[in-house]
Amino acid sequence: MSAVSRVLQSADDRISKRNFEKLSEYIYNYSGIKMPAAKITMLEGRLRRRLRATGHSSFDDYCHFLFQQGGLESEAIYLIDAVTTNKTDFFREPNHFAFMKNQALPELVGNGVYDIRAWSAACSIGAEPYTMAMVMDDFIDGRSGLSYGIVATDLSTEVLDVARRGIYTADMVVPVPTPLRNRYVMPALDATRREVRIVPGLRARVGFGRMNLMDPAYPIRSKMHLIFCRNVLIYFDKKTQTGVLQRLCDCLEKGGFLFIGHSESITGIDLPLRQVGNTVFQRL
Repeated sequence: MSAVSRVLQSADDRISKRNFEKLSEYIYNYSGIKMPAAKITMLEGRLRRRLRATGHSSFDDYCHFLFQQGGLESEAIYLIDAVTTNKTDFFREPNHFAFMKNQALPELVGNGVYDIRAWSAACSIGAEPYTMAMVMDDFIDGRSGLSYGIVATDLSTEVLDVARRGIYTADMVVPVPTPLRNRYVMPALDATRREVRIVPGLRARVGFGRMNLMDPAYPIRSKMHLIFCRNVLIYFDKKTQTGVLQRLCDCLEKGGFLFIGHSESITGIDLPLRQVGNTVFQRL
């Protein structure tokens, strides 16, 4: 490759300032995710696969396809999939699950709730809702008349596909307490694969679907007793956080519990909530 070709390829391999501004504005309006200029290199890295998938040789061509040729109609879901962050673990921030088991669930049942409804509002590849299901299933075991169901939603179609399958590397389930792991996780028949799968009975308790937290109203048919929306608010500005939290509260039964990430806060936002634990709030 000649020196001139390398220079041209390098130029084509970068997002122009103008296109970055277009992309970041669209991503923000669609998903609420802020994309400051410092993240341009990250965005380039994540979108290169989309360039290859759509047959475009440069970011300029790709952005022309998106914004001038109507490509967003078919590409929006894949674009957003590429930029969303999907860090997750089983029993991540374990104090929340201890609170759920020892305080939230007993209080709900004590107040006459026998069919417990829960929602994982940014479920990623499913570790969070399956953790919730393990705790809830273990809690109702031996208690007659109790039932539960979990709705799990995310913006990314790719992670939802993984979540529905419920197949993970063996290392991922190490944080699951041994009694729960023995009960709810199946090792692969071929031990060399180092994979596990969530047992069918538990998978059946979780319904997965795509939903955008930026939607003006959430398609939740019945109000929830437990809502987990953790480690997603940090990607939003204050205005977006306020709107999301208000809509989540609209979906939460009085006396129900909202869990947010340990690095997140609702300070300065007027909500019908009282704090009952570390980043745990109860609907008034």
